[in-house]
Amino acid sequence: MLSIKNISKRFGDVHALKNVSLDLEPGLFGLLGPNGAGKSTLMRTLATLQKPDSGTVTLNGKDIVNHPNEMRSVLGYLPQDFGVYPKMSAKALLNHIAILKGMNNKSERETQIRALLEGVDLLTHSSANVATYSGGMRQRFGVAQAMLGNPQVLIVDEPTAGLDPFQRQRFLDLLQEAGEEKIIILSTHIIEDVRDMCPDMAIMGNGKVIARDAPENLIESVNGKVWRKKIDKSEIETIKADLPFLSSRYLMGGVIVSVLSDSNPGTGFERDDVKLEDAYFAHLNGLIHVTPSIAEMVEA
Repeated sequence: MLSIKNISKRFGDVHALKNVSLDLEPGLFGLLGPNGAGKSTLMRTLATLQKPDSGTVTLNGKDIVNHPNEMRSVLGYLPQDFGVYPKMSAKALLNHIAILKGMNNKSERETQIRALLEGVDLLTHSSANVATYSGGMRQRFGVAQAMLGNPQVLIVDEPTAGLDPFQRQRFLDLLQEAGEEKIIILSTHIIEDVRDMCPDMAIMGNGKVIARDAPENLIESVNGKVWRKKIDKSEIETIKADLPFLSSRYLMGGVIVSVLSDSNPGTGFERDDVKLEDAYFAHLNGLIHVTPSIAEMVEA
């Protein structure tokens, strides 16, 4: 159990985390939110790279804020951006990282490194310097290093950024295979990844957890209430001002606008099938009121 209780974090005038609480058990947990929502700050705090200003974080009852090695010894972490040693091959660098993680058996190290390089489709490039890798290849290397040592907690921040569809699916398959025994936190902008992979998720905005539930339950919360219409792009601001606006996307010279309404919001709108994206924007835009639980009210 990874228990996060009322953590807050400021950087000057920026309140990056505001009283965030989550309890996570083994399995895949998805974290969605726009840039600036606080996702990366939360990830860095859980990875013990920074301390919260207030609140507690415990792993199986052990305080990892004041005793960070309790987390570091069982952690795999893939940040959004990570550096590499110059003039080291992928295989040599993974071997070095494995030793730092306490993998002292050479045969076991070599077996796991080979399996991970094959899993991220880098086996044929394992002798090349990581510094010469393309962005996508470096991201795949980052995935491999995070999974070294069979960590109990795996934190991955935007892991599929820069990956082509085939590579993205290979990585998601790796996560799915590992997800039953580990606590895996998947922070991403790609809503489909969370829908396909995570039985539990949260939406963050402005440093707070806005909603937390199973993807299917979040979808059900807006089921039958999503209406779409193709409009001219000049009409977007009027729609935003007059209706409970969800999102818009360009399509064949026009704009498909989505709104949330219990009944038909106007001429030309048609009720449409609901996606997790609709529930995401409904919560993010404050169109759904979430009643706090009794525990949350007591904490407040």
